[in-house]
Amino acid sequence: MSEQIDQREVRLQKLAALRERGEDPFARTGYDRTHSAAELVENFDELEGQEVAVAGRLIALREHGKSAFADLQDASGTIQLFMRQNNLGEDGLAQFVDLDIGDIIGVRGALMKTRSGEVSVEGAEFTLLAKSLRPLPEKFHGLRDPELRYRQRYLDLIVNEESRELLRKRSRMVARLRQVMDERGFMEFQTPILQPIYGGANARPFTTHHNALDMTLYMRIAPELYLKRLLVGGFEKIYEIGPMFRNEGVDARHNPEFTMIEAYQAYGDWEDMMELMEAIVVALADEVCGGTTFTYRDHQIDVSPPFDRVKLLESVAEATGVDFSRLQTDEEAREACSELDLGNTEADSWGSLLEKCFDRYVQPDLVQPTFVTEYPTRISPLAKAMPDRPELTYRFELFMGTEEVGNAFTELNDPIDQKARFEAQAAARAAGDEEAHPVDEDFVTALEHGMPPAGGMGMGIGRLAMLLMDAPNLREVIAFPLLRHRDDA
Repeated sequence: MSEQIDQREVRLQKLAALRERGEDPFARTGYDRTHSAAELVENFDELEGQEVAVAGRLIALREHGKSAFADLQDASGTIQLFMRQNNLGEDGLAQFVDLDIGDIIGVRGALMKTRSGEVSVEGAEFTLLAKSLRPLPEKFHGLRDPELRYRQRYLDLIVNEESRELLRKRSRMVARLRQVMDERGFMEFQTPILQPIYGGANARPFTTHHNALDMTLYMRIAPELYLKRLLVGGFEKIYEIGPMFRNEGVDARHNPEFTMIEAYQAYGDWEDMMELMEAIVVALADEVCGGTTFTYRDHQIDVSPPFDRVKLLESVAEATGVDFSRLQTDEEAREACSELDLGNTEADSWGSLLEKCFDRYVQPDLVQPTFVTEYPTRISPLAKAMPDRPELTYRFELFMGTEEVGNAFTELNDPIDQKARFEAQAAARAAGDEEAHPVDEDFVTALEHGMPPAGGMGMGIGRLAMLLMDAPNLREVIAFPLLRHRDDA
């Protein structure tokens, strides 16, 4: 740390000296570049000998008598600089070699190749565009600690190309996702992030307060109930890509702020949502992986449709011997699960025990893309029940690489049934379930005006990116993941 402080002091002294000479390295408002670094390398044959201008961060500098070589990095890659005293003059070369690694500069000169065959810009002039006052970490050893990488992500992105590439791929994923939705005739909307009543999922919200209106508000846990209001209003194919917020733990697969897509199709059902999710996964796999196969944690995964299907209750019964369809009460479920390896289940409800059994005994085997179907009505407050088996719903979740990546169903559009389910959830909240869905009277009123039958789905962007890019955890594909305070780290 003392060495870094000393280097910072040296750089501050250089900055002061520049300003004493009337040169302010932060005064420039822009720089006219002609090409990116990658464009110069890729198009060398047609650009050789032409004057070009590049700008970026100085990441290497090597002095050789009356010349110097340097590496300049921009968003596209790196380009070598060849700086000679013959072009810059003695003072100019001295000023160039006095630059620090990390400085941001612009260079203008002729494009050429050195005797070793390296594409280079032979600099005729350079401009200091921003002075770096702190040294960069040593590239191969200085920033490998995951905690430090996430906490100072900007440094991670400067020195680790693999980190930059993951975020590039994620950006391309989202662009391709919008293309898929737009080509299918879906319209994108933005719904409120601050909501007076949170809903659309079972989760604990973040709570805030609006001072001017003296209102308690919640960061949305899902956009579902607002998007469905748009279905009531007459829109038929709609979606939203945006941030969601759930007041939950932080681990390798969860971040309290995350991005997801939710989509709804009037006059569609869960079969339409299955087909849509298959199309999305195939398109994003093609964008990121170049085809329908990829590797995740040593698993070879093939996302060629159609995806496998298994029924939730049947899969749990087969794996554990516990048939939840024959259990009615929380006490019965706890007794039936008492011999299973589920940890402390004293306070668990029927639904939470079902989910624990699935997570522990079924999910680890779901490597190839699989739709897990027919979720019970009592844990699916927004899904349409099956007419012949009202205890089950037209709901499914998508699993892939042993990870859950999506949830979908045929939407409940019966306002009487919806209100009854909300009230059942309210009773669960009163009994201590903090993640149970609250009653949204305005949404019920909207349904009473008539919502067409519809299918709806949601998919986590980060979780899907983690899978397609074989990232070790969710933080790798989030630009700035939430971290503990330093004192708690």
